Amino acid sequence: MADRTSSKDVIHNGEFGNDALDLIEITGVIKWFDVAKGFGFIVPDNGMQDVLLHVTCLRRDGYQTVLEGARVVALIQKRDRGYQAFRILSMDQSTAVHPSQLPPVRTHVQVTPTSGLERVLVKWFNRTKGFGFLTRGEGTEDIFVHMETLRRFGLTELRPGQVVLCRFGDGEKGLMAAEIHPDGPTPTTRSH
Repeated sequence: MADRTSSKDVIHNGEFGNDALDLIEITGVIKWFDVAKGFGFIVPDNGMQDVLLHVTCLRRDGYQTVLEGARVVALIQKRDRGYQAFRILSMDQSTAVHPSQLPPVRTHVQVTPTSGLERVLVKWFNRTKGFGFLTRGEGTEDIFVHMETLRRFGLTELRPGQVVLCRFGDGEKGLMAAEIHPDGPTPTTRSH
């Protein structure tokens, strides 16, 4: 991909309304993207400040999500709080890193698994609070699950009653999920 950051395009097109938009074409790499929050950042190759990438821009251009390390060519525009992606022209996911391949996050939510991969039921999960609990059934100890664990394994949310596969271990306050996977296809992995 050639770096064409010096080109400045002014688009006069019915698709963008009657207002002229000053757009700059850049190439760069995805620094991070959080599906749950709906945004992330592009690091431009030319040394400019990071560029905000909103999920609405991705979806409008036909992408559901993007992984860290993916290369993009984008049209960006200056906004009040910095640069923001306006259009994704192309994306190369071959350099992307899946969240499960990232180095361990240095947080208190990491635990070493002591169980095998077990089928468990989501008791409840609150995305706003960033955690929830899983159960192996009546009379068993609940398993704490943190949002960071979901993100590490490419999940965006859990629903009460959903069945998932989980490895867990002993945390400071009880059992904690160390690894979590969908039990078959889920609505969060299908495109509409």
